Amino acid sequence: MTRRAIELLLLVLLGALWGLVKSSSGLTVVGALGGAVVWSLWDGLRARQVLRWLNKADVTRTPNLSGAWGEVIERCRKLVKKLEKKAQNSDARLEDFLAAIQASPNGVMLLDAAGRIEWSNLTAANHLGFDPQRDLGQYVRNIVRSPTFAAYLASGDFGHEIQVDGVGPRPSQPSKISLQIHPYGKKRKLMLSRDITAVQLAEAMRRDFVANVSHEIRTPLTVLSGFVETMQSIPLEEADRSRYLEMMSQQAQRMQTLVSDLLTLSRLEGSPVPGTSDWIDGEELIGHVLQESMGLSQAIAKPPHDIRRLPGPALLVSGAKSELLSAMSNLLSNAVRYTPGGGKIETGWRLRQDGWGEYFVRDTGPGIAAEHIPRLTERFYRVDRSRSRETGGTGLGLAIVKHVAQRHGGRIDVTSVVGEGSEFVIALPPSRIRDRVID
Repeated sequence: MTRRAIELLLLVLLGALWGLVKSSSGLTVVGALGGAVVWSLWDGLRARQVLRWLNKADVTRTPNLSGAWGEVIERCRKLVKKLEKKAQNSDARLEDFLAAIQASPNGVMLLDAAGRIEWSNLTAANHLGFDPQRDLGQYVRNIVRSPTFAAYLASGDFGHEIQVDGVGPRPSQPSKISLQIHPYGKKRKLMLSRDITAVQLAEAMRRDFVANVSHEIRTPLTVLSGFVETMQSIPLEEADRSRYLEMMSQQAQRMQTLVSDLLTLSRLEGSPVPGTSDWIDGEELIGHVLQESMGLSQAIAKPPHDIRRLPGPALLVSGAKSELLSAMSNLLSNAVRYTPGGGKIETGWRLRQDGWGEYFVRDTGPGIAAEHIPRLTERFYRVDRSRSRETGGTGLGLAIVKHVAQRHGGRIDVTSVVGEGSEFVIALPPSRIRDRVID
């Protein structure tokens, strides 16, 4: 028998006993009914306490009840704690999910059935230039003011993505943002955004690169095919034949140099960064490139250049020897090619106060106008195309130098004055430079 039933029976018996004490059968019934009424009121008050506690759902302050109601309270308390823990876990998972979306490189925006912004991560806000807190509830068409997007939103055909202008570094240079809407739920929409500025730039660079390579190869091929056709169809004197063969050899050498430079760039871009365990004598590097440049000067310049190695610190350089030689040789051979015969060219190592080491090449050539200097390391960029072809340049030398310097943690610096000359510098960080102990 439960405690509540015992309590009811006791109160009924007490009421009946009261009637018996009064020696009246009628009062006995009334007393029993009164006991039952009292129990009902008492039990109702306890039930009211339980309901009031359930409304608050405060598991830390439970009513002090015993019996069945105490058991009900205890079970409800355990259930409430279980539900609270489950809700906390759900909130934590939701926070983790939202944090992951916030960290996404793609923009995410949730729209209600009317096209108002319900939630957005910071990436989408940065892509489209709005405040993710202040602009909640705004119509997305008022945020993305693009006729293309307005037509896309109105059409309801979201099976493809569109491109709109985003917030760029300057108003004249907007970024390119890809948008696509995915319907879900009851007419709600998920809108994803991606910054494709770099992708479009890379695609444009690829097209330019292919066009430049095609152009650079087509020119010597045209010359070669023309001479071959001439030699096949027209009888030639030995002198003319020798001259044509010499020109064909030059054009073949030009194509070979171009292919070699392209392979060098490809190797640099696809190989790991050089380590810091191999150390090369800086004087050995200079001696090697000096020998090459002097031979080039004697072959192409009349009179040859005055090429000097300036005294400097005895240094060891850490990195890939073949890459460093290629970069240094490119700088020195460029100075030879673009400095008039008899001009002065100086090269050497120097150490800056901040510990950086610099390999420099200084010439007395025609100099470079300031507007060209920022673009010198672009592939196939030439200040004077006709002059480059005369000297046999491919337009890739300084791009190779830039890649080598960056792979060694350094950079290439250029200073020039038109009519006075130029100085090209490969600057390497202190981690790549140390003093060479002289015995």
